[in-house]
Amino acid sequence: MNGAEAVVESLKREGVKHIFGISGGAALPLYDALVQPTAKDITNILVRHEQAAAHMAEGYARSSGRVGVCIATSGPGATNLVTGIADSVLDSTPLVAITGQVATRVIGTDAFQESDIIGITMPIVKHSFQPRSPDEIPWMIKAAFHIASTGRPGPVLVDMPKDISEAKLKEFIYPEEVHLRGYKVTREAASADIEKAAELVDKAKKPLLYVGGGLVSTDAHNELLALVDKIEAPVTTTLMGRGAFPDSHPMCLNMLGMHGTAYANWAVRDCDLLIALGVRFDDRVTGNLARFAPNAKVIHVEIDPAEIHKNRYAEVAIQADAKDALKKLHDAVKPAKHPEWRQQVLQWKEEQPLRYKKDGTLKPQYILQELADITRGEAILTTDVGQHQMWAAQYYPFNRPRQFLTSGGLGTMGFGLPAALGAKFANPDQEVWLVSGDGSFQMHLQELATSMIYQKPVKIALFNNQHLGMVKQWQDMFYGERYSGVQLKNVPNFKKLAEAYGAVGITVNKPEEVRPAMEKAREVDDRTVLIDFHYDPKEHVYPMIPSGMSVDEMRLQPDE
Repeated sequence: MNGAEAVVESLKREGVKHIFGISGGAALPLYDALVQPTAKDITNILVRHEQAAAHMAEGYARSSGRVGVCIATSGPGATNLVTGIADSVLDSTPLVAITGQVATRVIGTDAFQESDIIGITMPIVKHSFQPRSPDEIPWMIKAAFHIASTGRPGPVLVDMPKDISEAKLKEFIYPEEVHLRGYKVTREAASADIEKAAELVDKAKKPLLYVGGGLVSTDAHNELLALVDKIEAPVTTTLMGRGAFPDSHPMCLNMLGMHGTAYANWAVRDCDLLIALGVRFDDRVTGNLARFAPNAKVIHVEIDPAEIHKNRYAEVAIQADAKDALKKLHDAVKPAKHPEWRQQVLQWKEEQPLRYKKDGTLKPQYILQELADITRGEAILTTDVGQHQMWAAQYYPFNRPRQFLTSGGLGTMGFGLPAALGAKFANPDQEVWLVSGDGSFQMHLQELATSMIYQKPVKIALFNNQHLGMVKQWQDMFYGERYSGVQLKNVPNFKKLAEAYGAVGITVNKPEEVRPAMEKAREVDDRTVLIDFHYDPKEHVYPMIPSGMSVDEMRLQPDE
């Protein structure tokens, strides 16, 4: 067995079924190993761009809970993975990126297609490995998967020099477990911290749960439901936390932050206890940090110690897995009712629901409402980044975790289509929709080929306003309508573009065309369908708290 075959055998031992990537000179031994009979349980997905490979692995991981794997050759192949790796570290996605590298004897000589990918990615990975002996490979792969999937999940890089990939092992021994000096994950919540937290919960009159992607990562949604029912506290989620708490629950306030609901942001403003679970107090959530939850004490449950007290001081900090912490907190607190607080929150929800002007023209919010109705809110939804992303988070109901896949921390345009395909590979029997914008979609539209070749049909709702919509919204609101770098001239005919790849293309211009187009798309099960929705670029996302401001400056509608 050579080094490359050892990599593939190690991946098999980790239960890997799909790898996303593109071959190249330094990766040839790895790709040769993937066509050996011993690799028959692993499907190699040949994508059209390495960045898309990373995003597919992300979509695969976040929709399934398993580690995603992507692969690229050295030099430009490896550097094309960088954006996807950065995206995965900010959104805490378990990812193992395997790169080919030039032979060890020429590393550092500026050899053909050489790049110091370990140095380039050092700030954006949890750890990196580069074997100097083929016998190190089984342990390194085991360690890579362990690091990627434990604690706060994230990306790990394995850089494979070509000569190490070709060299023979003395013996293949795959470890049952690894012990890494300096890498210790604290999973269990300390009893003393739970007692302090329970005391604050029992005293609170206006408790609020602020829930992020960490709850999704650790599959703690059932524990969250149990705690909410016991203490009768409303729940608001971050963009990454959508689905961690069901939208159908009467205590759900949907999303908070810059484009969150008015009632969620008002609840944050007025609460006296903020129970923060698997969150990092991101600036798009807090706005003016000094004025965020000004009346509240904070309980912060977070597995990453670097996030505790980083942005907001917590009166009680619990470094632990959220699932364990919620179980223990549930057992420690007393049952409680907060009728006045509950009534206030319900009144806000009734007085200020999400809304938009209905004037007979096609509206993006209406498209999402129709999509929610026709799919019964059960589809896996991926998005790109921009206005369409916010509308999707606002108007599509999410009632289970791993249902909403979006680029939150890095805000990566081009994430959506490959992530949708990754989700489809992981969940072949589930309906997967991509909600994208005409700007984002053009960054990875070539992956339509991947969807067709591997017969992984997804449905695409393309929001087409011929602009980079969110940037235009900011220029409308804060830059005197001086448009610079946002007008997408010579936008292609997306219907014909889809058909050129062998997919189905549909164009929609009127509200009455929305439902029939979606029904037709759902009838097609053997190929991807793209629906090109044309709407007015003047449409803005509301509510909105301008960057760096507080809930007191929230704009509910253009004139409010």
